[in-house]
Amino acid sequence: MSYKSPLEGYENLGALPSTFNEDGKSLYNPPGPKSSSYDEFPKPIDSSNNGFDFHIYYMPNISSEAQFAKELHERIRREFPELRIYRFWDKAVGPHPTAMFEVNTFNPHQTGAFFSWLTVSRGPCSVLIHPNTGDAYKDHTELMSWMGKPWPLHVDFLKRH
Repeated sequence: MSYKSPLEGYENLGALPSTFNEDGKSLYNPPGPKSSSYDEFPKPIDSSNNGFDFHIYYMPNISSEAQFAKELHERIRREFPELRIYRFWDKAVGPHPTAMFEVNTFNPHQTGAFFSWLTVSRGPCSVLIHPNTGDAYKDHTELMSWMGKPWPLHVDFLKRH
């Protein structure tokens, strides 16, 4: 597999400075235009429906974990009512190998805020995070990220034929 250069569109620019900030550790970056990724998802993420899915996994046979997940589901509904929050599943569904619930975000600000909050609030739950690009297989296998322990997904049926 080949990847296009991440510097595409930034060719032929002058060298960046090698000086450090006052902390003596981080590099000084000269001011520049704000990235458009603060306000819109980069391609190929298709935000026409939603940009990212957060699948929050738990083990239904561990009662304390199932209870935590139920409470987390309610908390998310109360604290993030602008997000799309799906039903609470007590069994595996789709490519997901265990019980879970799903939350969708619609813009980079929501995604960042929810990601930050969930990082410190997820407790024993693992979270599969993936964009929606129109290629469900790639979204779930190459472009996904995990919080906590990754789970093996059942993705064969997501392949395009």
